[in-house]
Parts: sequence; C-alpha cells; structure tokens
Amino acid sequence: MSSLAQRAMQNPVLAAVYERAWRPVLGFSLMGFDPAHVRQEKQRTVEALGLAPGDRVLDVACGPGLFTRVFAEAVVPGGLAVGVDLSAPMLAQGARRGSDGGDGVPAYVRGSAHALPFADGAFDAVGCYAALYLIPDPFRALAEITRVLRPGGRLALMASIESPHRPVRAAQHLTLPRTGLRMFGADELTGWLREAGYRDVVRERHGVAQYVAATRG
Repeated sequence: MSSLAQRAMQNPVLAAVYERAWRPVLGFSLMGFDPAHVRQEKQRTVEALGLAPGDRVLDVACGPGLFTRVFAEAVVPGGLAVGVDLSAPMLAQGARRGSDGGDGVPAYVRGSAHALPFADGAFDAVGCYAALYLIPDPFRALAEITRVLRPGGRLALMASIESPHRPVRAAQHLTLPRTGLRMFGADELTGWLREAGYRDVVRERHGVAQYVAATRG
C-alpha cells in the first residue's frame, strides 16, 4: 500500500502547485530557513555534479523538472538531461513547462527509481533531490542509480537527516514514518556510498537536509 506522501505526489493538484508553492515552502523549512542557500541550491547542484557541455545527466524522481531544466541548460550543446519519475501528473507538468527559455530542453521518462529504464553506465552524472526520503527502500534506488552511473561519474543527493538532538530525533522516528517520510541517520547515506565504492564523498548539512556528493569508483 502506498504511503500518504506517495499518494500526494500522484495528485494533479499538487503537481500544478509543486514548483511555485510546495517545494519552496518545504525546502525552506527543511534547509533551516536559510534563504541564501535556497537561492544558490540549483547552481550549487550543477557544480557538485561537475556538469559540462556534452554530458548525459539523469534527474531521478524529478517531479515537474525543477532541476532537470537547469541540468539541460548546463549540458548544451551536445548533452542530454533526462528526468525520470513515477508520477504521471508531475511529468505532465514538467513537459508543459518545457525549458527555462534557453537552448536546453530536457526529456522526461516515466519509471521507478527501483528499476530505472536505462542501460548500465548510461549517464555521466545523476542527481536525486528531495526524493530519497519518500522512496520505499531508498538503498535499492541508490543501487539502481549506481548501476546507470558510469565509473568516474558524479552523484549528487539532497535528502533528510535526523536531528542531532535525542528528543527531537526520537519524535522524528516515531511520527514521520507514518506519513511515508524517512529521516536518514547521520551516516546512513555517506556510509552506504563509501561501502559501494564511491570516493570523494562529501556532505553539507542545512537544517534537517543533507547535501551529499560523490564520485563513483
């Protein structure tokens, strides 16, 4: 049975307001109410992925394409930015929006993060932002991301991270799973990546959000 969070992402109404209302409010609160970081988030993601013209980049659980469009601009000319998501309403919204007015036009594919419809090593870079904490069995999704990322390719993630304060942390783990939201442990994601052979693993924390970047070994 799907969680409350998963059902919400399939809602056409949420898809219509996601970019202008839902994501800014949720992101601002997750990031510790840091407006400077919110403004820089997309550009810093492009830098974390090391995107350059001609690259092939995948945006996993892309929603309506907030980051996919930015990636598309970063890899022109000659590159390809693909957004994949399970939600048809989100993808339809992304397709209606098109590009950000530049030369980069993203492609959108419907698919599950648990079974990405791409060949091994198909991408030079993969991003997954504000989604892993909504995906059941997120480490299965990370294994799929690793499969489609070429050796030496860059990965960038934005996910949740539990509070360092024990009472808050206990409340998070007690209440949030009922909604389908997962709070990752302090070293869950970075530890998994290192064990999977990633190198240059770095993390930056903002509020209860963590930004992780790494290079596939």
